[in-house]
Amino acid sequence: MNLARFPRRRYTAGPTPLEPLPRFSQALGGPNVYIKRDDLLGLTGGGNKTRKLEFLVADALAHGADTLITCGGMQSNHCRLTLAAAVKEGLSCWLVLSEPTPGAYRPDAGGNIFLFHLLGAERIKIVPDGVDWPSELETVAAEATAAGRKPYIIPMGGSNAVGALGYVACAAEIMGQCFEQGLSLDRIVLAGGSAGTLAGTLLGLQSHHFDVPVTAISVVNSNEELLENAVKIAAASAAHLGVDVEIGPDAVACFDEYVGPGYGLPTPEMVAAVKLLARTEGILLDPTYTGKAMAGLIDLARRGVIGTDENVLFLHTGGAPSLYASTRLFAEP
Repeated sequence: MNLARFPRRRYTAGPTPLEPLPRFSQALGGPNVYIKRDDLLGLTGGGNKTRKLEFLVADALAHGADTLITCGGMQSNHCRLTLAAAVKEGLSCWLVLSEPTPGAYRPDAGGNIFLFHLLGAERIKIVPDGVDWPSELETVAAEATAAGRKPYIIPMGGSNAVGALGYVACAAEIMGQCFEQGLSLDRIVLAGGSAGTLAGTLLGLQSHHFDVPVTAISVVNSNEELLENAVKIAAASAAHLGVDVEIGPDAVACFDEYVGPGYGLPTPEMVAAVKLLARTEGILLDPTYTGKAMAGLIDLARRGVIGTDENVLFLHTGGAPSLYASTRLFAEP
């Protein structure tokens, strides 16, 4: 498999660190937890979407686009990073953001909303929660075309056949780092949202014959929906790559019990997980994705689903800027 065949923009100088979390692991009483620091990827604030955007933006440029159009929630990390990539490439960026209740969006809010304005999003359209995203993005792209632009649609989370290549590449990076460090992994744990990161990771691991079980902690969908989306994206990405690899339903263990009341809505377990990692290792998680994924890891360890002697890699997909819109959640000692 030769990823160099595909156009790619590089937004990070080299591999992100893969490092142990000794004080965090000790606080849990096991397992031995390691972390892949994709929160340190390039572009504004880092995060997993940077890897996807390296391929997506290169594809947009190859198609002669001058305007990137994408979507997400009000505090979307994906929208922040897509906008940052557009700025870096001299492109325009139009964002479509959903609000959970009418009037919830405030232009003067902190976190990623602040960064949308600081980075200079050309247009921000607010839509109600539950909108038909593909249809909405096509409508906005048609408006851009009518205005004389050459738009390129990036789906929610950058999760499609092209975007997943970022995590096919990441799987190879992890494999190389494990070899260099003499580390044998028993499990990889990551957050499952729009499923592109999960799909690319599964495809990359299998393509490189790197036999490590994957545990996905859903932050929005049911286990069935998360798995269905991941398998679909992985199949599309495999076809795009031209590799004969099929991701089956037994390729990943999914857990949806940590979503709580809904996507982006806090849980006490998420708050506790964010505080624990911050206070043992000085590493920030986010309230929507990695905080809930880490809460899942902690609970699975305490329930014995993850063994105390396992070597577990937590894939940190970033998102810390959104913490600053939720400071009240972490005000208690």
